[in-house]
Amino acid sequence: MSIFKDATPEEINRVMEQSWSAFISYRTYTLRQRADFMRTIAAALGAISTTLIPVAMKETNLPEARLKSELTRTLFQLNSYADACEQGNWLEASIDRPIDHHDNPKPDLRKMRVPLGPVVVFGASNFPFAYSTAGGDTACALAAGCPVIVKAHPAHARTSEIVADCIKKAAAQCNMPEGIFAHLHGTGFEVGENLVMHDRTRAVGFTGSYAGGKALFDQAARRKVPIPVFAEMGSINPVYLLPGKLAESPVEMAKLYAGSITLSAGQFCTNPGLIMGIDNADLQQFITALGKEIERAAPATMLHPGIAQAFVTNRSKALEQDEVNIIAISQQQPEENQAIPTIASVTGRAFLNNPVLHQEVFGPYSLVVKCKDLREMLAVAAQMEGQLTSTLMATEEDIQDNLLLVETVKHNCGRIIINGVPTGVEVCLSMQHGGPFPATTDARFTSVGADGIKRFSRPLCFQNWPDSLLPDELKNGNPLGIWRTVNNELTRA
Repeated sequence: MSIFKDATPEEINRVMEQSWSAFISYRTYTLRQRADFMRTIAAALGAISTTLIPVAMKETNLPEARLKSELTRTLFQLNSYADACEQGNWLEASIDRPIDHHDNPKPDLRKMRVPLGPVVVFGASNFPFAYSTAGGDTACALAAGCPVIVKAHPAHARTSEIVADCIKKAAAQCNMPEGIFAHLHGTGFEVGENLVMHDRTRAVGFTGSYAGGKALFDQAARRKVPIPVFAEMGSINPVYLLPGKLAESPVEMAKLYAGSITLSAGQFCTNPGLIMGIDNADLQQFITALGKEIERAAPATMLHPGIAQAFVTNRSKALEQDEVNIIAISQQQPEENQAIPTIASVTGRAFLNNPVLHQEVFGPYSLVVKCKDLREMLAVAAQMEGQLTSTLMATEEDIQDNLLLVETVKHNCGRIIINGVPTGVEVCLSMQHGGPFPATTDARFTSVGADGIKRFSRPLCFQNWPDSLLPDELKNGNPLGIWRTVNNELTRA
């Protein structure tokens, strides 16, 4: 039982009204002020790492090394997004100077992105730092000029509370307006629904299950004034083993993917849950080697009992489907709340005819699809739902010989990988962590990298405003020194 009480409707209303009041002033804060606030949060979190890590270890069952790495990533996100906030490229500032012509006069037009308003962020179960209280959504929203209201994930509520206290102290240190950040608890659906449906909420950030993300999305669409829900809901991240590459190194490839499948008990949204190849001797060699690796892999404790039970249920459901055959299971018996590494196989025809096999099994599980030929592999790719990632294990000749397959795969994912694994998401501007539905609710945006700031902003155009009244971002003299597109040319002038 949680030691924290669920937020009441009255508490939610008070928090949201405070958040709106904070927005009225915070949206006018300079880019540097926002960036300094974010850097102060990072410094405060870094200072309590020795206290924070043990609490997170106890709540999540994640090892110390993994949590230290994730906390380092979280601090990097805060600092790098602060830098991006101050640089201002995300503003997409543009200026088109007036043309005084008697036949076709043109007004002075200037455009930039402005903040949406209070953003509700839902903490993720599998990333207590990087995708939770002070994670990427929070950092992006603060950079955009939006107050943040975090709904803590009940699986690591104490960790979330400690992080929230750091943010509040940083807010006071930076003289941020009261209500710039709020932190609420809730074990049921009511708290989340009340936050999404509140009139003051202007956007939602979510990382988690399809059921949870879709429910929030539907609620937001039913509002009198609908709001965007940026939900990252996971995927099965298909891997396509093309013939030339598979023939080169089936055993090495199997070892690579065994590690990716079982990494952190398979509890990544980029876990490779589906592997496709042409049913021949090379694929069989890959399967045999993969099976041996999985048999040697040890069961691992999952984040919390709910996720462990969901793995058992979804794994059993997948294995019970017609024509699904178990390739290998870990030879070690799992203990309580542990997931047992598992690999199964199915024919391409059976996969095409069974939507259940397209569903994610969150944990150390993957399904090998044996396609009879490249045409059937193309048919499987064409039927694939939206994914965060897709991977091609291929030679250059494989790519040249299968351009239609490549284009089909590109159409259904946000990140396409060649000769690697999908696990591991680099925090940088060129990363795209998002994809077509149902991987996310809006494939135009990313939840990783500074481009994610754009989610919590909107374009605003100023027409014929005097220079002295324009925001600094759009003034003629460019006092902030940011990059802008002036009369269709990118410049800092």
